[in-house]
Amino acid sequence: MNNPTELISLRELLVVAPLCAMFLISLIPLLIKPLLGGREPNPISVLVWNFLAIIAGAGISAALFGHSFVKTFAFSNAIVMDGTSVWMSYLVYFVTAVGLMLAYDHVATRGRQFTEFCFLMVSSACGMLVLIMSNDLIVTFIGIETMSLCLYILVAMSREATLSKEAAFKYFVLGSFASAIFLYGIALIYGTVGSTYLPDIATQAVKLITTNRVFLVGAVLIITGFAFKVSIFPLHAWTPDVYQGASTPVTAFMSTAVKAATFVAFLRFFTSEAFASSPHLLSVMTWLAVLTMLIGNVAALMQNNLKRMLAYSSVAHSGYAMVGLITAGFGTNFNAAATSLLFYLFSYAIMTLGTFALVAAFEQSENTSLEVNDLRGVGRRYPWLALSMTVLMLSLAGIPPTLGFFGKFFVFSSAIEQDMYWLAFWGMINSVISVYYYLRPIVVMYMSEGEAETLPMNLMTRGTVIVTALLIVLLGILSSPLFKMVQQSVMNQF
Repeated sequence: MNNPTELISLRELLVVAPLCAMFLISLIPLLIKPLLGGREPNPISVLVWNFLAIIAGAGISAALFGHSFVKTFAFSNAIVMDGTSVWMSYLVYFVTAVGLMLAYDHVATRGRQFTEFCFLMVSSACGMLVLIMSNDLIVTFIGIETMSLCLYILVAMSREATLSKEAAFKYFVLGSFASAIFLYGIALIYGTVGSTYLPDIATQAVKLITTNRVFLVGAVLIITGFAFKVSIFPLHAWTPDVYQGASTPVTAFMSTAVKAATFVAFLRFFTSEAFASSPHLLSVMTWLAVLTMLIGNVAALMQNNLKRMLAYSSVAHSGYAMVGLITAGFGTNFNAAATSLLFYLFSYAIMTLGTFALVAAFEQSENTSLEVNDLRGVGRRYPWLALSMTVLMLSLAGIPPTLGFFGKFFVFSSAIEQDMYWLAFWGMINSVISVYYYLRPIVVMYMSEGEAETLPMNLMTRGTVIVTALLIVLLGILSSPLFKMVQQSVMNQF
């Protein structure tokens, strides 16, 4: 417990300074709107203000913590700033900035209520930062709810006639149940451990996981709450409906930043080898990972709607990430497994952002439903977009030398090194299955007869597609030094 001294209070303020700066600056356009008589401010000025909020948060993080991965605690150790927090915070800043650019270009989000839309997206990112830095289950719950409540509204704000309202309702109701389950799990953990601090739970979990049924049930309920947020089978059913019903910028934001932040919090819950003493829990987690990969990939094979295909693809990728999580929680080399998971989340976020940006580029109205066959002729009319889409699809499939290949390689290698051959085997089998539906858009773009529709000049969206494709290739080539940088930040942080 920290002493309430002035020096510590200043340190605590510095730890949360990026988050506070980001939130306060994002409020400015929201305060300007009433001064204009309720009229919507110029969208470009709203975008600039929110970019300034993100730049302020990232800049303060870089200035205070960018070159030093010394673990810093704040607010009675409930918040921790370490290498993992810094790296994943940068990822959240990047995804939020791209999400705002896509929202500015997209027909379903730009215009009416664009100010509120941007504020909610930045506020959701603030909740993700709290989630990433959380060292206490209560703070974790606060981060999840701050993130989720903004997302519920963002999904419902789409002007699409029916699907968005259905998606928002499903997401809100099921998300509320998941939050209640998570909170009940916290109550059971507190009742057995006497604390909600993650280090205290890790210390006592070695003994309680095999001797105390109440603790085990509490741990299972917490795992269930996390599993809903990252679309783990059988709690994945909301994903295709919500991803399809939400506006594409929101879908891109949800499928990347939410998954990355939640998996980091999930990882912090497995901060020791304590859970390895429960073979039954290991068996359950392993089957969840395998079934998540299988269900996601098999369902994606049958989809013609591109957003639904990518939604089931996202479910499958949660299964791949679960391989890294299980290796970290139940293996003997936590740092190596944690590094592989964080690297995978980083690569997945870039790939998925670019893919959904391409979907956004082809949507002509809020009621557009992009099918795979709608990509016919794109290879001839828009060669750069087609080439970028090809790179992104190959990376999602795990084809070398793309970044996606190395993300899967490090995760599966970590499982093999810790004798979890079964997990790695199923991961590779599912990667092979996924190649079929990832190649379908490529085949349609280049080999199907037809003429591509004229696309609007959404320069930010097109630029996002091309830049993410370039990053996939460049970071794939530089994957080894990048992996070492992440490993250095993770080392001895947990």
